[in-house]
Amino acid sequence: MTTLLAGDIGGTKTLLSLYRSGGGGLEQLVSERYVSADWPDLAPMVLAFLRGPVAGLGLAQPDAACFAVAGPVQAGQAQLTNLPWQLSEQGLAAATGIARLALVNDFAVMIYGLPHLQPEQQVQIRPGVAVTGAPLLVLGAGTGLGVAYGVPTPSGLQAIASEGSHAEFAPRTADEWHLKQWLQADLGLDRLSTERVVSGTGLGLVARWMLAARAEAHDHPLAAVAADPAQDLPAAVAQAATAGDPLARQALALWLSAYGSVTGDLALAALCRGGIWLAGGTAAKLVEALRSPVFVQAYLNKGRLAEVLEPIPITAITDPAIGLYSAACRARMLVG
Repeated sequence: MTTLLAGDIGGTKTLLSLYRSGGGGLEQLVSERYVSADWPDLAPMVLAFLRGPVAGLGLAQPDAACFAVAGPVQAGQAQLTNLPWQLSEQGLAAATGIARLALVNDFAVMIYGLPHLQPEQQVQIRPGVAVTGAPLLVLGAGTGLGVAYGVPTPSGLQAIASEGSHAEFAPRTADEWHLKQWLQADLGLDRLSTERVVSGTGLGLVARWMLAARAEAHDHPLAAVAADPAQDLPAAVAQAATAGDPLARQALALWLSAYGSVTGDLALAALCRGGIWLAGGTAAKLVEALRSPVFVQAYLNKGRLAEVLEPIPITAITDPAIGLYSAACRARMLVG
């Protein structure tokens, strides 16, 4: 039996899971959640997991491990964005005794899970025909906008991390132009990146702009939500839009159009004829909205290059544990 250790390492929490790999795919055997700040480093946490929950199952050392980390990974080393941990593949392998071990950015790691997604982990947004051997794109609107590319190689997919979401936000309409001007002034920014608008957080910012720009909206029910930092404004906007509120529907439509346009831009950047996957916190919650003409028309609105985008299938990833699952898929690649 092949066992695989997968980790999803974040500034607030860390999830560690042990998977079994067999003819039926991946099976999660045990999982634990840890408060990241309670540990001086990742290695002691992993050892506690191996000597506790894993040892309790009577299992030997995992055959391979992959840790998805919230931060950039270069040459097998990672500095977490919100933790003082300095991680290295070599150091973790020596400390844990797991020789086959990889560190991967926590968004780029999803590339390794894409070929192995089960039906219950995904929902079709737009049908199409994927081209075998062509690059793949995964992007996800959550707190920010994650972007990664997958390049097929003889040994499987290779994940390419991207900072494409930090490109300049390019307004396409008068409303988007006024939104950009307002956000730069409100946030005190010299420039506005794409993810300021195209993210879950961005949906809330679009609504805040509409509430501030329209005099008749000052007593709108969403105004009280926007004024309270403890409230989840993006979720409230999505719920109000579903209920038919005009302002919320306009905010969601502007956001969807910007998301669709950026999706097309990023797909063209690497000719991702192998498929597009939408992840992040908004994917599972806004499936029907992502299927709407607002999103699709903006995605295809690329002039003569629309015919390149037309056949590409688009899929939403709905599994909230996709990071762990993808890390396990990457660990399995290390076994050979």
